[in-house]
Amino acid sequence: MALAAAAIVAALVVATLAVAAVESWAGITDASAAYLLAVVAVAVWLGTVAAVITAVGAFFLYNALFIEPIGTLLVSDPREWLNLLLFLFLGLVVGQLAGRQRERAESALLRERQARALYEVSRALAAASSAREALPAIVGMLSSDRVGSRAWISLSDAAGPERPAADSGGPAAPAVPASHRVVRRAAGNEPPAWVRVHDPRYAHPGAAPSAEDTYRVPIESPGGSRGSVWVTRPRSAGPPGRGDTRVLLSIADQVGQALERDRLAEQAVSAAVARRSEAAKTALLDSVAHDLRTPLAAIRAAAGSLADPEAQLDGGERLARAAAIDRDAARLSRLVTNLLDLSRLEGGDLRGRPAIMVVEDLIADAVDRHADLLAGRPVTVEVAEGLPPVVVDAVFIDQVLANLLENVAAHTPAGTAVRISASMVGDDRVRVTVEDAGAGVAEAALASLFVRAGPRPAPAGRGGRGSGIGLVVVRGLVEAMGGTVSAARSALGGLRVDVDVPVAPAVIGAPEGAGQGGP
Repeated sequence: MALAAAAIVAALVVATLAVAAVESWAGITDASAAYLLAVVAVAVWLGTVAAVITAVGAFFLYNALFIEPIGTLLVSDPREWLNLLLFLFLGLVVGQLAGRQRERAESALLRERQARALYEVSRALAAASSAREALPAIVGMLSSDRVGSRAWISLSDAAGPERPAADSGGPAAPAVPASHRVVRRAAGNEPPAWVRVHDPRYAHPGAAPSAEDTYRVPIESPGGSRGSVWVTRPRSAGPPGRGDTRVLLSIADQVGQALERDRLAEQAVSAAVARRSEAAKTALLDSVAHDLRTPLAAIRAAAGSLADPEAQLDGGERLARAAAIDRDAARLSRLVTNLLDLSRLEGGDLRGRPAIMVVEDLIADAVDRHADLLAGRPVTVEVAEGLPPVVVDAVFIDQVLANLLENVAAHTPAGTAVRISASMVGDDRVRVTVEDAGAGVAEAALASLFVRAGPRPAPAGRGGRGSGIGLVVVRGLVEAMGGTVSAARSALGGLRVDVDVPVAPAVIGAPEGAGQGGP
């Protein structure tokens, strides 16, 4: 207010000096039009009200200083009254027109700034993968557009207080005073209003008074209150204007809608994952039940024939029945072991006990103990000379080899060639390969062999049907030992599975021949 008054006085003083100079030096009898320049300047700078005040002041100044009798408001010549009144009318009209034009220009600039701000908010929310990711850009825009000296957005969970999610200020958390202003939305076309509230939850004992006021716009969504948009402004600036208030309300509405959209998307993803998980579990149980029923039926049949008093079985037949029971019981044991290992892998409870082992001995033991799985199939073992010892868990590596051999036996007919080999890969890995000459696996199915996806028919014509958990367990056990597993087309024509395990640290980088022989 003081600045506006000083500007009006200064404009009138300058205009008066200009009139005096023109009338005295140029000999012009009536230079009152110079006051119109002051009226227009004040109107452009300060608006219509200031322009009207300037026009009235110019009327009295010109009357007192330049119309006889000088120094009074009296007019001796009636014609001068007409000139003065016309001058006053013209000054008022010019001031109002110039002031209104200025107000229109300011209103257009304000609408343009508001539209740009809302566009930036919409673009940030549309470009971000989630609403939270867009919040830093939004508070930065509020601060840069001088809506507030500091802006932040706080979000709250269903059962917790609001916590700042994005802040245009420094690293220190914003301090919200107990007394602040909250926007109140009005019904119909009435403008929103700022209402001062006192919330003891924000009280800070001993807090120093601030020269700024804090303003809050609640973020609402169909799911309930989601947080608030906060801004601080110098107390001398007053509350946000109508335009800035609309911007803050629009931002709160858009953020609320984006948060609700994210919540619904998360629920949809969770529901889809739950459906897929349930379908996979159902399919896996169906397949496991099939795998369990097959050996159980064989065991019951063999046990029934042994228990039948009327069955005439010689010693060889009884031994064959007992061997069948033992073989199918071992198969059941392996299946149950795989199920337990899969459960432990998914729960993250599987922990190995690494030990230094000789690769050649591991392969020989596995082939000997699981020879019944490969009955009728020629097995070739190729171990490169001088392989260093490896660091593996004895139980895990035995289970890995057993699962790979059982996979070969389940999906290849009798007479199919099988090769088990071991060689160095780089300086710190030994690769154990199990491959066969069977029908193989389609290239598209190789990547999914070690992923739990429920039961699936054997690809590319490989015989048999199974739950597929054996290869999933292989991957989990190998990774638990610090190794990797992969599948490819075998040179024999079938499937090739490569298991890479780490070499014992003592022999990594050792001179050639060191650590590779016996004591």
